[in-house]
Amino acid sequence: MSKTDMLKTAGKRKDGPRTVVFGETTKFNGFLRFKETLCIRGKFEGTIEATGALIVDKGAEVKADHIWVTSLTVYGTVVAPVSAKDKIDMFPGARVRGDLIAARLRIADGVLFEGQCSMTGVDKEVEIFSRPIQEIKAELQRNDD
Repeated sequence: MSKTDMLKTAGKRKDGPRTVVFGETTKFNGFLRFKETLCIRGKFEGTIEATGALIVDKGAEVKADHIWVTSLTVYGTVVAPVSAKDKIDMFPGARVRGDLIAARLRIADGVLFEGQCSMTGVDKEVEIFSRPIQEIKAELQRNDD
């Protein structure tokens, strides 16, 4: 397999950072560290520690001892404990097995998820069901000022 088969670069986009793509025929075993966006379309086993975003495309398989990223978007299969500084998105058809830690989490219908979730980044708890709506609106307006 040539280096270009394994690694494709989408290049700089006008609206954001470069995205590196591991193609469908790529099988990678080892340690990954990256700063921008990585899209895996093939198979990966190992460890991922990055300050960038990870996309696991449809048909891709990622098995890791742990994944630490800014954000994770899953269309394929992930088997690993995941810690995302910002968010984790799982779209229809995704299969995720492992405990998740993130500030935001979105699980679409049709996702197979097995694990526990821990939410981070919440400054204070807000109880919205036992308070009058006017009180909540006033508090939110004060926080915006």
